[in-house]
Amino acid sequence: MMGEVMQDAAPYPRELVRTIVLKEGFSARLRPIRPDDEPRLVDLYERLSRHTAYQRFFTVLRRLPADWYHFFANVDYVRRLALVAERETVAGVQLIGVGRYEPAEEADTAEVAFVVEDGWHGLGLGGILLDAVLGAAEARGVHRFSAAVQADNHRMLRLLSTRTRVEDRKTEEGVTGLRFRRVPADATPR
Repeated sequence: MMGEVMQDAAPYPRELVRTIVLKEGFSARLRPIRPDDEPRLVDLYERLSRHTAYQRFFTVLRRLPADWYHFFANVDYVRRLALVAERETVAGVQLIGVGRYEPAEEADTAEVAFVVEDGWHGLGLGGILLDAVLGAAEARGVHRFSAAVQADNHRMLRLLSTRTRVEDRKTEEGVTGLRFRRVPADATPR
């Protein structure tokens, strides 16, 4: 599952940094992940419910292996990219969501994955992360996507069905595999 971390990273893509406004007037900052986010990823995982952790990682562990956090936080910003949503708190910056893409087994396809902290579900963050990750991937030449989603993760399946053009969908052993393309932002129903 965990491949080698790319040593030659592209420059940090500052053009992807922006403030986002969620439902109910909450705001957050969206930005590309950085290597120094490793401890914030640990904190985010520890705040996830067992159900949310299982839906994202297909397993529930007290703590993910340290090399996973290192792999997740170290991307090359081209073939592998992750965007984080963060909030400033009295305890410092906290990550509340992560969206990413990685090379998929199929050539010219990127696999996407997302997680949003439970308290931020239903506020539009998943859709914002999806749109931002797919847009960043397309800007880097990727136009075909895949995702593996727990078959009972109706929220994510609905998000992908309404915000992308699903070309193939197959469910086996409780996991739905999807292949899809991005729908242009001006054509996406809100």
